[in-house]
Amino acid sequence: MAAPEYVPLPVTERARTGEPMPPPRPWTPTRPGDLPGRQPTGRHLGRPGPDQGYALALAHRFVDRLTLAVGEDTDDVIAGCLVVALRRASLFGRAPVVYDLELAFTLFGFLGSASDDLVAFRRPLFAGASHHYWDQRKIADLVPESTLRKSPVELRARLQDWRSQVTEA
Repeated sequence: MAAPEYVPLPVTERARTGEPMPPPRPWTPTRPGDLPGRQPTGRHLGRPGPDQGYALALAHRFVDRLTLAVGEDTDDVIAGCLVVALRRASLFGRAPVVYDLELAFTLFGFLGSASDDLVAFRRPLFAGASHHYWDQRKIADLVPESTLRKSPVELRARLQDWRSQVTEA
């Protein structure tokens, strides 16, 4: 228990202060993995964002609601739509939320009935996406920023013209 200030202490029991720490030197990116300046951007580079692993937990909540065509795999669909949702979340500078995944699944027609031409477009695009990183990057890069900035409700209203919501591969 600490003694009050007015109680005298012998010199040997007084608290000793150490040498003050010098201020830290400025940090510079000198290690091989350090990126000088800002994170590079562009096609196939991805988009960093906070707590991206949470999107996978959110994506599995949609499994019972997904409408897949013959030959489509649930893991491929989740992997492909996950990167679109993560790109949308990082665009807004936040962790992923359920609306990011809803937009991605809606965009490619996995939440409801999709037209035959949309199914024909998405089937080769998503085939094997859960096993191939570059296929996932291709899916993410197909969606322009203007589409990512829409709400799932806005996108659903314009889904009849789905070709205007994606760029050419």
